[in-house]
Amino acid sequence: MIVLCSNKWRWMRLVSFLFVIFYFLFSAQRAFAQFNTNRLLTIGRSALYYEDYVLSIQYFNQVINARPYLYEPWFYRGIAKYYLDDYVGAESDCSEAIRRNPYVTGIYELRGLCRIQQKNYAAAIEDYNAALRYDPEGQTLWHNRALCRIQQKDYDGALAEIDSMAVRWSKNARVFAMQAEAYLLKKDTTQAIASLDKSLELDAYDGNTWAQRAVISLARSEWKEGEGYLDKAIHLLPKNAGLYINRALARFNQSNLRGAMADYDTALDFEPNNFLGHYNRGLLRAQVGDDNRAITDFDFVLRLEPDNLMALYNRALLLEQTGNPRAAIRDYSKVIEQYPNFWTGLHQRAQCYRKLGMTKQAELDEFRILKAQIDKRFGKQPRLSKKQMRKRSDDDIEKYNQLAVADEQEMEHEYQSDYRGRVQNRRVGMDYMPMYMLTTERQISTVKQYIAYDRQVDSLNHTLPADFQLHIACSQATLGEAATQRYFVRLDTLSAQIDRTRTIQQAQPLLLRRAIAYSVIQNYESAIDDLSTYLQTDSTSSIAYWQRAVCQSRLNKFNASQGTDVKMLTANVLSDLTDAIRYGENAYLYYNRGNVYAERHDYLHAIEDYTRSIELDPNLAEAWYNRGLVHMASHRQADAVSDLSKAGELGLYAAYSIIKHQRASK
Repeated sequence: MIVLCSNKWRWMRLVSFLFVIFYFLFSAQRAFAQFNTNRLLTIGRSALYYEDYVLSIQYFNQVINARPYLYEPWFYRGIAKYYLDDYVGAESDCSEAIRRNPYVTGIYELRGLCRIQQKNYAAAIEDYNAALRYDPEGQTLWHNRALCRIQQKDYDGALAEIDSMAVRWSKNARVFAMQAEAYLLKKDTTQAIASLDKSLELDAYDGNTWAQRAVISLARSEWKEGEGYLDKAIHLLPKNAGLYINRALARFNQSNLRGAMADYDTALDFEPNNFLGHYNRGLLRAQVGDDNRAITDFDFVLRLEPDNLMALYNRALLLEQTGNPRAAIRDYSKVIEQYPNFWTGLHQRAQCYRKLGMTKQAELDEFRILKAQIDKRFGKQPRLSKKQMRKRSDDDIEKYNQLAVADEQEMEHEYQSDYRGRVQNRRVGMDYMPMYMLTTERQISTVKQYIAYDRQVDSLNHTLPADFQLHIACSQATLGEAATQRYFVRLDTLSAQIDRTRTIQQAQPLLLRRAIAYSVIQNYESAIDDLSTYLQTDSTSSIAYWQRAVCQSRLNKFNASQGTDVKMLTANVLSDLTDAIRYGENAYLYYNRGNVYAERHDYLHAIEDYTRSIELDPNLAEAWYNRGLVHMASHRQADAVSDLSKAGELGLYAAYSIIKHQRASK
């Protein structure tokens, strides 16, 4: 009996022991799976930060497949789709995220923006209502909901909400600017002016508010006052084409044709396809006798709108004046076909027929005019009217010589949120050109004809398979869905090969290839792990230090955007680049280290490294560009302009706009 009990207790202890073992194994497996899911989420968010939206979606897809009950991957995938302008898909993902966690205000906010983009303002208001239940002090939520009510033409409802906002945020200038817009739409200009004055009193540096104030002055034909407001708006928003179009109108009505022409030229520099810019500049050019260039403007207008009869008739007049009556007859005939009683057009076409000796056709047109007892003065082209302008949609052909203005002077609504604009726009600091890194994706530019080359990389490529050749690139390639899947398959293959190796030496070349592949799909943590293992057996590999530094730098930027202190890790980047230079000096390494110094505001060392980079490769446009920005930050404007000019000469044309902006701000 005692023996049986003893065996029984032994059996129970064995079962308990096995249960504990299985419990810990299961817990460890679950913890590893959770860790893997979290890491995939982090990598996806990093790709999202670097604007590789298709790649980020692939990572979030993996998390959704593994953990469909989590709300985060649905939410982040919705953000990626939003940036890809897939507003329907983004809205659907937000709805899935809300089903899993209905207490996150950011999801309602994003879905509201998606619905706004689809002009579903009523549903967007519902989202903002829901978000405000959890965050009643959410200023951007109040702001966007009021704008939605304005879009619905519920001006009284919008004004009621704005009144509440004015009490809560009495020092916020945008509240009063939005209030002014609602009053303007209600045709109450007196109240609108009072709200705009209050807004400008709180913030005199909002160009849109000055532009709104100018719209009221132009509507009242207060041209000089309107020009003054537009001067201030343009100073604050120097690249807004619409502001120059409006100021040209104000200048024209003050007989400042030269100034108006200059404004149209500037507007078309910023917005080459602007209809009003080309149409009105064509009229001005015709006014001052610049007929051939006026024809060019109307040619452009007619490419945009082939059936625009106003432009067609004006071009016909100019063609006639420049000695091309046949082309003029072609244009006159199209206009007369639509307006058979347009006597001025008939008279002009008759003149062209007579110039060509086509007397019979000319007499037919003249008979139609005489029959209607039209005075001969209709044959003269009136001068451009200073007192009259036509709405763009006004198709009265008799107004062919009047400047066109927009049908409605609508202000562009700024819906406030973290998702407005691109992700990169939320970063603080100067936009330096990024580091050069190793990749298997070739960088192709249709503008900048430059192929990055390094002897070490070329030597390494001779040892690599033909389908895995390395290139040196300054920007991370954005992968499509097919390319992303191809890299995932490649990584699986490399991992299987590494698992079959017996020593680190055998795995070493495969580790480097896998690290490069990881970095292409922006899995920087895994890339750093492989490169660190690689460097344990080859501590003199310049290429491994180079790539690890770039991966760590890109990972640092993402982590810093999440509020993590990365100062120590930045020191590691500097250390790796210094080691890379020690074992294999080239222009790209000095350039990369210069970037690190520049971002740390260590401008003296940054200039030294950029200068050394340029000495090694004078055609490295990015080094000239970044050194120019560092000179600008150090208040050496002459050196900055010189370097940026050289960068532009080498194909980085963004440098010219910086020079132009710098000169305009003086």
